[in-house]
Amino acid sequence: MANEMANSMNKLRLTSDEEEIITISDEGSLEVLESCNLSLIEKFLMCKPFNKMAAKNMIQRAWDVDDAMQILEVGPNLFQFKFRSEFEMDWILRGGPWSFDNQLPMLQRWKKGMIVGNIKMENLSLWVQIWGASLDMISSQVAKQIGGHLGEVEEVEWKKKRDDVNFFMRVRVALPISKPLWRGGFIAGTDGKHYWVDYKYERLPIFCHYCGVLGHDFKNYAAHYAAKKNGGIREYQYGESLRAIGGRSRGSASQSTGAKSSSVEGAGRDYMKSFDLRG
Repeated sequence: MANEMANSMNKLRLTSDEEEIITISDEGSLEVLESCNLSLIEKFLMCKPFNKMAAKNMIQRAWDVDDAMQILEVGPNLFQFKFRSEFEMDWILRGGPWSFDNQLPMLQRWKKGMIVGNIKMENLSLWVQIWGASLDMISSQVAKQIGGHLGEVEEVEWKKKRDDVNFFMRVRVALPISKPLWRGGFIAGTDGKHYWVDYKYERLPIFCHYCGVLGHDFKNYAAHYAAKKNGGIREYQYGESLRAIGGRSRGSASQSTGAKSSSVEGAGRDYMKSFDLRG
């Protein structure tokens, strides 16, 4: 959209009046600037139409912010959530991922200069479980290193010495939505011996079993339709085995690599997941 606007502007022949720059005083934007500083931009990663009013009501009830948050629709499938305090906003941002009818909203903090045409939602934050590492490699530092290959590491779980469950490592990663999900990867120690570890994703939303990309299923994917029509599909490379069953209690601590971390998992997420946004 930003490129389209730029191309459109290049074709315009502006009058001298139109070329004049209107300088906006700080007083004219101070109030809205303060509210924007306490806001999140949200977009639903979904391939089907949804009921906007139902989504708004559900979000307010599940987050328990009935009157404390203002929801503005600022563009197609694009919303701005304005909060009353930094604490409330951070609790929502760090308490995710949140689930809506098997769809996940992509959230990011508002930044000065944002317009509908330049807002890019390219990543989705998910907790990734890493299974199958050798016992001497199960550590938060190893989890962070592996997570860095999947995307941008936002948080790493670290366990206290008294914890007696050590099946897998856990790292929260901002995954690029344009790329297929990682099913696993090879890791190696300093001795050079390598072996495979599996990745499982907590609260994994809709994804394509044919191409592995988030945001659509194979029923709504033209390439899958064409391949099936030509008899080119023998088996799917991606499947439900990528979904983590349950997940670790957030009683285990975690280390944030960016914004303040919250120990709250998000009590409303299961509640929200039970609703159908299609209306």
